Amino acid sequence: MKAARQDVRLDDVCGIASVLVDPRKAEYQEMIHVGGANIESATGGLGNLMTAREEELKSGKFLFDDTMVLYSKIRPYLMKVARPDFRGLCSADIYPLSPDRSQLDRDYLFYLLLTTEFTDFAIAGSARAGMPKVNRDHLFGFRLSLPPLPEQRRIVGILDEAFGGIATAKANAEKNLQNARALFESHLQSVFTHRGPGWAEKTVDQISTNLDSKRIPITKSDRKSGKIPYYGASGIVDHVAEYIFEGDALLVSEDGAKSTHRSTPIAFSVSGKYWVNNHAHILRFANMPTQRFVEFLLGQHQTGRIHQRRGAAQADANGVERYPHPNSRAGRSSRSDRQAHRSCSRKKPSVSPPSTSRSSPRSTSSRSRCSTRPSPVSCRGCP
Repeated sequence: MKAARQDVRLDDVCGIASVLVDPRKAEYQEMIHVGGANIESATGGLGNLMTAREEELKSGKFLFDDTMVLYSKIRPYLMKVARPDFRGLCSADIYPLSPDRSQLDRDYLFYLLLTTEFTDFAIAGSARAGMPKVNRDHLFGFRLSLPPLPEQRRIVGILDEAFGGIATAKANAEKNLQNARALFESHLQSVFTHRGPGWAEKTVDQISTNLDSKRIPITKSDRKSGKIPYYGASGIVDHVAEYIFEGDALLVSEDGAKSTHRSTPIAFSVSGKYWVNNHAHILRFANMPTQRFVEFLLGQHQTGRIHQRRGAAQADANGVERYPHPNSRAGRSSRSDRQAHRSCSRKKPSVSPPSTSRSSPRSTSSRSRCSTRPSPVSCRGCP
């Protein structure tokens, strides 16, 4: 005969024993830190983990170990739950939950916190101005029908197998996506290198407007939290309350990770309302086809074309400005670009007429010209 289930509150079988510690202390500096952004929604996967020292943490963090379940209290609808297999630190916005192992299996607790029933309960208690957040009293007030430990473990076994199958399917899908992307990029490269009738050679400054002078950086301590994306060299780095740009534009990384190690593209399109700091150039084009063409072109050439300075990729006159790049003759070029142009007495060459040649945009004669001018980008039907 099956043992009866117990009708309990979550705080009858689970608690928080951990306390906040100072991550600046030597004993915690090499511990892995888990924040809400490191937890994958609905799966419990952990990614992009760094140590307290690498993140330069200052505020108090919870200690956790492999007996606990981590539950992010921010935006509970994201279902961010993890069961780490190591000892580390977690954000103060994460609850390190310790199950009573005589009554509640740790893995069963993990799956319980991912159920629709629990998530709906957490969302109902998280309504507040600004950031939705579930407080501790509401969390522990959740009532559940708890089966005996053997039954919990049986259920966990079934769910582990199902989640394993999902993970395998996801990995296969990602592999297929990578193969499709490689095929697409190969075709894209052939488009750029095999030009036909109707193509014209133009520099980026001739087909876009550089808006770098309108950028305004804000230090993290001065940012007012909101819903507006705040862009840097590699994409969105924060969300703020106000915006300085609106509409379609192409952002080009001015610095950041080395091009050979980038996980994000060197150029990416943005739209709507947004803020951009001084680590990304901003270009506005007359139409989206031209913008997307330049975005793809820069993506094809991002490796090996950027001047490396102090271990980071820095777009300047010695690097990507030799081919399509936002620092143009529009009066907003870098100091090194201006100095280079002062020393060059040659006039800017005229734009080449449409050609059916399949030769590289960098012809032999172009090498004798001013080495700091943006080299031409070829595109079909540019304005």
